[in-house]
Amino acid sequence: MKTIILFILLGSVAFRPATHNIQPAIHRLRQIYTAELGVREATGRNDGSRVEGYLRYVGLKKGDPWCAAFVCYCLGKAGVANPRTGYCPSLFPAAKVVWSRKSRVEGSRLKVESTQPTTRNLQPSSCNSQPATHNPYSGDVFGIYFPEKGRIAHVGFVDEWGDKYVITVEGNTNEAGSREGDGVYRKRRLISSVYQVARYLN
Repeated sequence: MKTIILFILLGSVAFRPATHNIQPAIHRLRQIYTAELGVREATGRNDGSRVEGYLRYVGLKKGDPWCAAFVCYCLGKAGVANPRTGYCPSLFPAAKVVWSRKSRVEGSRLKVESTQPTTRNLQPSSCNSQPATHNPYSGDVFGIYFPEKGRIAHVGFVDEWGDKYVITVEGNTNEAGSREGDGVYRKRRLISSVYQVARYLN
């Protein structure tokens, strides 16, 4: 009987997800992408030294859309393998998807609310950087689906995942939450507007 109990205890330890091991990587990646908050385009045409740096990282040129380039740049700076792409759907291979909404968003509305009251007092300790069993966590990559394009056409980082809203950090957006914005912003979006979430930290 003692042998059986010992086997069960050892088994529970062996198969328990070692999520604590990923915490330093989450913290490092979060430091990197939040440090980019406040970056703005030079003339509103997908340009400027910082924006062009994101684009160069994925082999694109000044003037190209850069939300996916921003994500890849930050992952790369954190030493995380990534597709180095400017094409949003390429960030969501089946093997990386950890959360998916079955029904597609109706229309291309990016359901977003102002985060000024929220993010003004948002401290790192309040962010959901502790991995949950089923929910996305800090450093995961979210994607928003646009029916008129037939694909995911805007991406960014999950910073905090709640019951109804997700706090994000994303590039090539603006205060209104556009996918063709002018900088790197922290946003609060309805989870119902998110199509898929991919995880590159493991």
